[in-house]
This record gives sequence, C-alpha cells and structure tokens, in this order.
Amino acid sequence: MLKDFLFVAAGGGLGAALRFSVYLLLRPANFPFSTLVINILGSFVLGMVIALGLKNASLPPAFKLFLATGFCGGFTTFSAFSFENITLIEQGKFPLMLLYVFASVVGGIAAAWCGYKLVYA
Repeated sequence: MLKDFLFVAAGGGLGAALRFSVYLLLRPANFPFSTLVINILGSFVLGMVIALGLKNASLPPAFKLFLATGFCGGFTTFSAFSFENITLIEQGKFPLMLLYVFASVVGGIAAAWCGYKLVYA
C-alpha cells in the first residue's frame, strides 16, 4: 500500500511541476489559455492511459497509479479552472467565460476520446 502512495506522489509531483512550467510558458493574459491547454493535454494523456490499461491487461497497476492518478491528477487543475471562471465573471467577461467553459469541457472530452482512440483503435 505504501508503494502505491509513493507512485501516486511521484506522478503527482511530476505533473504539478510540469503544469507550473506550462503556466510559466503560456502566461495567461485576458484568457486563461494555459489552464485550457493543460486540462486538454491532461485529458488526452488520461484517455491514452485508460486505453492502454484496457488493451494490455498485464500492465502493472503501478503504471496506472503513477500516470492516471498521480501525473494526470497533478497536471490538470479543476480548482484553477473554477477560479479563472469566477475572475472572468467578476470582470464582466461573461461571453468569454462561457467560451472558456465550453472549450474546456468539450475540448477535454474530445482530447480524452482522441487519446483513447489513438491507443485503442
């Protein structure tokens, strides 16, 4: 059990560090583009990991814990997404907030599906 926690923690630390790097690279201006990119990429990776797990039953559980729970959990961020939407509402940018919500939800689901299909075709 302790080993499982360590796999999740290692993946989560790596994911969080990469998320911060992408944030610094794509610094948000008037639109939270960095969080959108991060969440869509994370959804794509998660789709691939799920498909790999289904396609290859012998895949070690540690691999899924490290990538799906740890890395994707540390890389993606629902809390930042929520806060950025509140900020857009407070700034009176309601249409931009709706665009962000739509792009995040539809883009995330589409990316997860694409990652899944790429591996489990």
